[in-house]
Parts: sequence; structure tokens; C-alpha cells
Amino acid sequence: MPNKPTYRIAPSILSADFSRLGEEVRNVVSAGADMIHFDVMDNHYVPNLTIGPLVCEAIRPHVQVPIDVHLMVKPVDRIIPDFAKAGANIITFHPEASEHIDRSLQLIRDHGCKAGLVFNPATPLDYLEHVMDKLDIILIMSVNPGFGGQSFIHEALRKIAIVRRLIDDSGRNIMLEVDGGIKIENIAQAAAAGADTFVAGSAIFGKPDYKLVIDAMRGELAKV
Repeated sequence: MPNKPTYRIAPSILSADFSRLGEEVRNVVSAGADMIHFDVMDNHYVPNLTIGPLVCEAIRPHVQVPIDVHLMVKPVDRIIPDFAKAGANIITFHPEASEHIDRSLQLIRDHGCKAGLVFNPATPLDYLEHVMDKLDIILIMSVNPGFGGQSFIHEALRKIAIVRRLIDDSGRNIMLEVDGGIKIENIAQAAAAGADTFVAGSAIFGKPDYKLVIDAMRGELAKV
């Protein structure tokens, strides 16, 4: 019988109240969050503009849990060292946003962070074939990136299952994260497909009681 995976819940601050961000991240960690997911958009690679390294640096003293930075920017290499210095623990980027994927992954690791690739709903997984040895995390988008509050794209479940097999076959300890439309009602489906790390924004920050939501998510994961 295989060991039950360690599940991680990573609330996305994209849906938090930015007027009191320090308090928001403290509250969500107190409610049981395992990581803080940090969405960086540049109004170039994706049609939205969000937050940069200064905000990461500002929230870093408020939490001990890992800060998981998802770069939706193009090009990525210039900004990676800034986020590492600002306190990021994990940095992921989209293969389409790098001219040299292997080099970008190595750059993240050289700055002391865990490195990963992010796959949009229509992005092929072929990139994984040559870089598994440099990956600590793979993030499957279950929405098209750019905005919070979107509906889950069910085709992502098949993609998660494929990546789970690739990770298992590699024998490497690589996290499998899913981001987009994750909520209490579908988190178990994503886990059953093979995900172990779950980004949730509006499903958590949009509710009055963060602990109630996170506990309910863990309850669903316990059934898998």
C-alpha cells in the first residue's frame, strides 16, 4: 500500500484584502495554511498587473511558512533574484516565458529557492522530459492565468494524472500543485488525480471564516 501523500493548502493572496495584507497572511496561517501562494502578473505575459518583490518582502516577517511565488511574467530571469532576496522559498514560472528553461530553473536554485514549471491548460507537457532533475515542483493551471475567481477546467484532472505518473516514474520528490478554481467541492477530485498541493484564493479569502474552509478542505482530502 503506497504511503498517503502529504497534502498542502496554499491560499493565494490575490484574493486577500490588500489594505491589511500582513494581518491576512497571519490569519490564514493561523487557520491552518501550509504555504502562502503569491501571484505575480506583469500585464504582458498575462492580462493583469499585480504585485512585485516589495510586497513579498513586506509579508515575509509575518509568516514562517514557505512563500510560493508564481511568476506570470515574461521574461522571467531578470526578476528571479529579486524575489529570492525578498524571501521567496519556491519560485515557479511558465516555460513560454523563458528563452532558456534549464538556465532559469538553475538560476532559481542558485538563489536558494525551490524551482518549478507552470503549465497552462493548453500548454503541452513535453518541456518536462529534459528538466525533471531540476524540478522541485510542477504546477498545473486549472484556469487560464490572469484573474482570480475563475471556474475549474476539468481537463486539468487528466493532465494532473499524467504528471503524477511522470513524477512517480522519475523517483524524485517533486510536489504536484494545482491552481485555479479549487474549492471544497472539487479539491478531492484534484487529489485523486494526483495533486498534493492546492492553491485556493477566493474559496478561502472570500469567506468569513478561513479555518472553517481549510478544515473542510482537509476533511475532503482525508477521504481520498
